[in-house]
Amino acid sequence: MNTIKSLILGSAAGLLAMGGAQAADLPMKAKAVEYVKICSLYGAGFYYIPGTDTCIKLGGAIRLETTLNGQASGNGNWYGGANGSQSFNQDWYGTRARFNLNVDTRTATEYGVLRTYGDMKVDFTRGTSSIAGGTIAEVDYAFIQFAGFTMGKSVSMFDPQWALSKPTISSGFQAGSNNATGISQFAYTASFGNGVSATISLEDAQPYRTAGVVNTSSAFVAPFGGSTLTGGAYGINNFLGNASTGDHVPDVVGNLRLDQAWGSAFVSAAAHEVHGTYYTNADSGRPSSTYGYAVSGGFELKNLPTGAGDSFKLEATYAKGAAKYVWGGTQDSSGAGRYARASGNGAGSSMAFGYVLDGVYSNGTGIDLSTAWDISAYYEHYWNPNWRTSLYGNYSTISYGSAGNAALMQALTNGSTANITGVGSLAATGGDMKFSSYQVGTKTAWTPVKNLTLSADFLYTRLDTNLTGTYNAAAGQVSSSSARAYTLGDQNVYQLQLQAQRSF
Repeated sequence: MNTIKSLILGSAAGLLAMGGAQAADLPMKAKAVEYVKICSLYGAGFYYIPGTDTCIKLGGAIRLETTLNGQASGNGNWYGGANGSQSFNQDWYGTRARFNLNVDTRTATEYGVLRTYGDMKVDFTRGTSSIAGGTIAEVDYAFIQFAGFTMGKSVSMFDPQWALSKPTISSGFQAGSNNATGISQFAYTASFGNGVSATISLEDAQPYRTAGVVNTSSAFVAPFGGSTLTGGAYGINNFLGNASTGDHVPDVVGNLRLDQAWGSAFVSAAAHEVHGTYYTNADSGRPSSTYGYAVSGGFELKNLPTGAGDSFKLEATYAKGAAKYVWGGTQDSSGAGRYARASGNGAGSSMAFGYVLDGVYSNGTGIDLSTAWDISAYYEHYWNPNWRTSLYGNYSTISYGSAGNAALMQALTNGSTANITGVGSLAATGGDMKFSSYQVGTKTAWTPVKNLTLSADFLYTRLDTNLTGTYNAAAGQVSSSSARAYTLGDQNVYQLQLQAQRSF
């Protein structure tokens, strides 16, 4: 009996020892998983970054579009080149696929909300991207907001609160100042309560704000660019005759804004430095630098009696020596000369062209600043929560005063551009260099499910020239292999743009 008892007690002791050893090898109890928490401080879609008090929101979109009788970006066929001349090798349509991603972070501090925002787009555009899948990448916005300051690439403080919510598709719609891809700036905004705020900002003039200055004593590109700039594409300061090389000081911009439940209103102003060429072969009699300016104002009315969600927007801008505040658009025209459209063949050929410049000068004279103004209006109606239609229009015009006009006319008539291969000149010409555009468009959008929108946008543009007589084009300059005389007259452009966008 004692023997059996001893065996039982020994076995129990062994089991206890073994159990203790195994327990010592077991891992410690795992901590609770730290799940991502919703941040409700700044609206839907924000989450706390784990382990921090910073909220983050990720977003983006896939956008597919096709433009008929226009460029893939939505710009119309009025910038010269094959499309503007309507030659047989023009693009009858354009396509583009775009992917964009944005990140928004916000942190509450004793100085207010610290915000960072970045938005990047990657495009595959027909006629621009390579067959191997090459793309165009761009950073539209990248800024920090803190204690009333905005630092980085953001929407210009010159523009209205609704600058990015205009009910259009086409980038070719003029609509005054436009910087849909942001302008580098350093700004301070003061809020006074009841929706009233004021901002002062220093903004980079390139590439959106500098239209260029032409010295008519030197050669400059005639309509359609001649053979020196095939295709009529003008990038930053590569337009021959653009004497505005380099920026000396940033543009100074200010605004006063009101935001209420019924809508919003704003007034804004900008100072823009204008200068000619310095220290070049054409340096003789160079003009002193001067300043141009622009002023703008507008309002938005929301939830009109015509229906829930309906809105009406109106804005107008006047500029003296700051033409790009009026002749905006997302296609850079630094150096100007981009408006040129021809139609017809043989004896029936006609054309219209115009320059968008900050000013004009000749050796030994000062800069004669251009005068430009525009007015735009937008009405959008919701038929129901899924269907909406907008109607919009714009009138833009630019002129150069008596001295500037005379200098441009003389240069183009006397063939000052003759030392550029393949250009023509004006002949038997009357009128002046005033140039205008009328635009009317309509867009209808369908949202079958949340965050998916299918749209169609039709835009009519009339290029209005104030010149009469003829333009004698050299062989190959416009669309003919031989020299041709074009009657100067207004031109019409029609385009249709289709778009599908999935946002997330």
